[in-house]
Amino acid sequence: MEKKILVIDDDRTVCASLKLLLKRSGYSVRTIHHPTEAMDMTAEFRPHVVLLDMNFTIDTSGKHGLKMLDRLMAQYPQVSVILITGWATLQLAVEGMKRGAKDFLAKPWDNKQLLSSISTIFQLYHTKMTSDDPGSEETVIVGDSLALSRVMDIVDRVAPTDASVLVTGESGTGKELIAEAIHQRSKRADGPFVRVNLGGISTTLFESELFGHVKGAFTGAHSDREGRFTLAQGGTLFLDEIGELSLESQVKLLRVLQEKTYEVLGSSRSRRLDARIVCATNRSLPEMVAEGTFREDLYYRINLIEMRLPSLSERRDDIPLLVKHFLKKVQSLYDIEVPYVPDETYQWLSQQSYSGNIRQLKNLVERTALLNYHEKELTYKSFQSIMSVEPSATARIKLPQVGSVTLEEMERQMIIKTLQYHNQSISKTSRSLGLTRSSLYRRIEKYGIEVES
Repeated sequence: MEKKILVIDDDRTVCASLKLLLKRSGYSVRTIHHPTEAMDMTAEFRPHVVLLDMNFTIDTSGKHGLKMLDRLMAQYPQVSVILITGWATLQLAVEGMKRGAKDFLAKPWDNKQLLSSISTIFQLYHTKMTSDDPGSEETVIVGDSLALSRVMDIVDRVAPTDASVLVTGESGTGKELIAEAIHQRSKRADGPFVRVNLGGISTTLFESELFGHVKGAFTGAHSDREGRFTLAQGGTLFLDEIGELSLESQVKLLRVLQEKTYEVLGSSRSRRLDARIVCATNRSLPEMVAEGTFREDLYYRINLIEMRLPSLSERRDDIPLLVKHFLKKVQSLYDIEVPYVPDETYQWLSQQSYSGNIRQLKNLVERTALLNYHEKELTYKSFQSIMSVEPSATARIKLPQVGSVTLEEMERQMIIKTLQYHNQSISKTSRSLGLTRSSLYRRIEKYGIEVES
C-alpha cells in the first residue's frame, strides 16, 4: 500500500523541494499552497503524514498554523503531523506537540533528519499499512458536533486501556467505525482488527467460527481452520450484533471472557486469549436481560464502558460535513466531476429525516451525485427527487388485526408482506425492516417462510 504524505506550505519553492525529496524516497506526495484548501485535500487524499508549515504569509506568528493543526487533529486524528517553521521557538514546538503533532522541524531542515522522522512515524503509527488486509487504512470519522465530540472524548480516554467496550446506537450510526477508532488509538493498534457479525453465525457454527477447529473435528472438517479468537491475538476482536447471539452461544462466549482461555474444536490444548473485546448492538440489552433472552452476567462482562452513538437527528450540524465527505469519495471512486452544491442545499439536507442515519445519507448522496453529475448544481430538488423514488414499504403494508394474534405471527406476516412488496428481494426487505440480511434469513427459516427465487 502506498505511503501518502501531504505538504501544506504557501511557499511554492518549499513544496516543490519537499515533493522531489519525498518522491525519490518512495512516498506518494501532494502539495497545497493555499491553507484554505487543506481540509478538503486531506479528506480527498487521506494522507498518513502531513508536513504543516506554521508560518503562513497571512500570519507569521504561528497561531494560524496551530489553528490548522487543531482542525486536523479534531477531524483526522489518525493523521500524523510534522510541524515545520522558519521561525523556530521552543514554546511553539512544545505547544504544537501538546496539541497532537508527532515532530517539529526548523527551516532550513536537514533532509536526513526529515526522512528519519517520517520513517520513524510510519514505523510507530502506520505499521499495519503493510498488511494485505484491504480494510487496514485508518478510519475517518467526520463531524465536529457536540454530540460526536462527546463520543470521541470517551474514545480517547478509553482506547489506551484494555477495558471491554459496548457500543450501542441505532442502525447506521457508525458503530463499527467507532470500534475501529478505539483499536487504532490503542496500544494494540499494530495488531489485527477482526470483525465478527454474530447475527450471521448460527448456534451450530458458533464454536467453529470463534474457536476454530482441527482436521477431523467433525464431519466436513477436511482441514484445520483458525477461529476469530486466534486471528485477533494481539489485537482487537469486534463482536457486532451481539444481541442476536443465542443463549447457548452466550454461555460459551462468557466462559472464554471469564477464563481468558479457549479450546479449538478437536483439540484438548487450551489457548490463552490475548485480544481486546469490543461489542456492538442496536438492541436494548437491559430489556433483553429483563426478558431472559440475554444473560445478565455476560451483559456486565462486555459492558465495562458503554458508548451510545447519537442518531443523525442528534447531530444535524455534521450533515453538511458528511455530505461533502461522501461527495469527495464519489468523485474519487467514480472519477466524475461533482457539481457545485449551494448552501441552501446543505441547509435543506440538514432538516430532513434519516431513519437509516449515516448509512441512508451516504446512499442518498452517492445516488444523487451519480445521476446528476452532468448538471451545473446539485439543488435540494436533486436530492428530493431521489428521496421520493422509493416510498417506505411499511407505509403501504397493513398490519394484521391485533387480538389473539401473537407477536411472532405479526412479525411473520410483516416479513411475508414486505417480501411481496419488494418482489421477494432479500436486500430491499431487510433494509425496509431495519434488519441485516443474516437476521432476516434466520427469521425466514424460523417461521418457515418460502421465498420465491
